[in-house]
Amino acid sequence: MELLKEIWSTARRNKLRTSLTGFAVAWGIFMIIFLLGAGNGLINAQVEHSSRYLSSSMVLFGGFTSKAYKGLREGRYVRLDDRDIDYTNSHFENHVRDAGGIQQHGGVHISKGDKYVSGQTLSGVTAADVRINCRDMYCGRFVNELDNRECRKVVVLSEAQAKELAGHGAIPALVGQYVKVDALVFKVVGVTKDNQQQQDNNAYTAYTTLKRIYGLGDAAWAIQFMVDHLETEEQSEALEQAVRTAINLRHGAAPDDEAALWVGNRFAQGLQMAQGIRIIRTALWVIGIFTLLSGVVGVSNIMLITVKERTREFGVRKAIGAKPWHILRLILVESVITTAFFGYVGMFCGVAANAYMDATIGREVVDTGLFQATMFLDPTVGIDVCLQATFVIILAGTLAGLMPALKAARVRPIEALRRE
Repeated sequence: MELLKEIWSTARRNKLRTSLTGFAVAWGIFMIIFLLGAGNGLINAQVEHSSRYLSSSMVLFGGFTSKAYKGLREGRYVRLDDRDIDYTNSHFENHVRDAGGIQQHGGVHISKGDKYVSGQTLSGVTAADVRINCRDMYCGRFVNELDNRECRKVVVLSEAQAKELAGHGAIPALVGQYVKVDALVFKVVGVTKDNQQQQDNNAYTAYTTLKRIYGLGDAAWAIQFMVDHLETEEQSEALEQAVRTAINLRHGAAPDDEAALWVGNRFAQGLQMAQGIRIIRTALWVIGIFTLLSGVVGVSNIMLITVKERTREFGVRKAIGAKPWHILRLILVESVITTAFFGYVGMFCGVAANAYMDATIGREVVDTGLFQATMFLDPTVGIDVCLQATFVIILAGTLAGLMPALKAARVRPIEALRRE
């Protein structure tokens, strides 16, 4: 108790020195927690966005040729079809799994009794779509292989559509009932959860059903498939180029014409994102560690100055019977208490700053016109990281005070009393 009173008395006599020491420690802790929180917010938003689809998948869209090839002019539209799907399944069977088409028909009117939703998009998909695009079911089931094989008139509604059609009733009660899609009757087999990052929450039916009803022939708006046995970005890009070459040649386009066939290589994007996340995390930790080191250097310098200023005091203490251990203990305890107190102040401020970010920009959604995206998501740091960072700077502050403490403990009383 007497030791604490003595430390408090010393701190009051040297307010500026104590304040500078405390600021260096608190600032180091605050910055590492704040930076890690901001970095986690960016990383979590990217992970959330990428979780909307299966990373081990690809999607193909037809485009317009950008160069002439074999007498055919540029600017031609490449229309994908069912033969492209069969070709992809058969010629790339070692890496491609469950290739299927996507077809769409816009402006449909879906109604049930006097309840209706207009201007909706009806998408025809295969059974693999629910896995490739990570669709969450609110209730019921998704389109399956039997629906496609038998061209069943079944429909899977979005949560927003189901709310409108159910009125005051429960959404799950819609499953098994019938709704009108334009002039045709469809059986509701499921409801998907709304995707908050997309504005067009479509209704879904079987790929074969949609094409038969609207007379779309063998055309495919897009082709999607899962990929297997790929480990590196180079392997993924090789498969992408092989698929592009094959599809382009089938449609009379140059093999290397990237504009003729747009390939969404989600596997490569996932690897690139994982690498980017590792770089961001490493950079944040490096910056944070150097910030902590600046605090440690500040504590060390101030402790050295403290010992120099109090040399005569320590000489008097030793002259009247104080042992070296008492001097050592006094300096070390002062260093630990100062570092610990201001370290926890910095930790509290860092946690508060992260909580403020989470309550403000952590909830903001940017509307691009095509989709909505959260730029920051849960920009916080776990309490374990906060405590570890605080413990590190307390330990560093203790070690920083150890050298001047040993130096002060070894000073002979007569030498200390001679110093100005």
